Order: sequence, then structure tokens, then C-alpha cells
Amino acid sequence: MSGPDGAPRPVPGRALLLLAVGTVLTGSAGVAACQAEPAGDFGRPTVTAPTSAPPSVPIQDGTAPAPADADGPTALTVPALKLKATVNAVGVDPETGDFAVPPSVDQVGWYRFGPGFSATAGSIVVAGHVDSAADGQGAFFRLGSLEAGDEITLAGPDGQSRAFRVTARERYRKTAIPLRKYFAREGPVRLTLITCGGPFDTRTRHYRDNVVVTAVPRT
Repeated sequence: MSGPDGAPRPVPGRALLLLAVGTVLTGSAGVAACQAEPAGDFGRPTVTAPTSAPPSVPIQDGTAPAPADADGPTALTVPALKLKATVNAVGVDPETGDFAVPPSVDQVGWYRFGPGFSATAGSIVVAGHVDSAADGQGAFFRLGSLEAGDEITLAGPDGQSRAFRVTARERYRKTAIPLRKYFAREGPVRLTLITCGGPFDTRTRHYRDNVVVTAVPRT
């Protein structure tokens, strides 16, 4: 997809959540199928809707802004998961169009073409692996267990931090996730965490679904 000036838009397509989030990354191609299977149906939702309806989010077409890596978050802390993960600035794999999640399963990736740490509007997107055959559980292995009210903290490049509270945990078939909603650059500021979930297909070595957690600034 191109913007008004004809330049390619660095916006992840649906493939981003078909392959890249929660997969094992191998070789120069960058993406391979997920090859690990945790016990049970990972990400089974128990809280599937916000405690209150989220405001509508306006979406505008056009080229994405230049990446503002200087405003990228550097760490993500989730006390309920006993998680503190390094956050790396990532974009879109030019060969696959997928979200370029960091290869290390214990690290997570911030989408550098979207809102950053100090954003006052839009969705700050952070995605991470659920697991890998080689390295075991990923940073977001237990993301699907978060509940409304759980706290999440982002650390910024200047040492400051922003506190968020979970308002929703949802699970979608990868072919049905509303990407525009979760990658919006407008509307109320929120933090969006994404990983794989649902049943694991032993034939394709992929999870069927995506788990998406939404959090809003704590007041």
C-alpha cells in the first residue's frame, strides 16, 4: 500500500500476525513457523471485553510518520507476570511484510512507526514471542492470563516511566484481527500488547489465534 506521495507505507499487513508474532525466527529470511507447543490452549480468554466500552478510534489513511526511535520505550514491566523485558525498536520485515519481532524470546518489540513512549494519542504497540522450540517460554508466554486492573509499566529512554492498567484482553483468529484498530495513530493513548495464542496446529507449527491486551494510562 502506498501513501499520497506514492511512497510505500511501512504499515504491517495481516501477515504480521499470521507469522511473526510468537514465531521462531531463523535464517536470513527472518521468519519460520512456530515450533513449540505449551500445555493446553494458551491464551484462553476469561476477560474478553473492556470494563467499559472503548472510545471510537478515528483512522486516517496516509503515509506513516518517520520512525522516532529516540522516543522508543526501553523496558516493559508486568508485576502480575513477574516480567521485566527489554524493549527493542522494530519495524516491518521488508521481505515478508511481517512485524519484525526480536529473535530473542525474552525480549519484545515496539513498533517504531507508531506512537512512542511519550505519545499523547494512539496505540503504543509492543509484540513478543509466546515461546520457541529452541528457547522455551517467551516473554509473553503468560500474556493471556492478565486481568482487568493489572498494572504494566513502560520505561522510557530518559529513565522516566509510564504506568498503565489493563482494561481488556481479547483473542482473535489471526485472519480476523482488526489491525487498524490496534495500530491506530489517533484516538486516546493506550498500550497494546500482542502475542500468539489459542490452539496449536501441529501440522503448520503455528498458533491459530492472537492474544491482544489493551491498557490505558493509570490515573
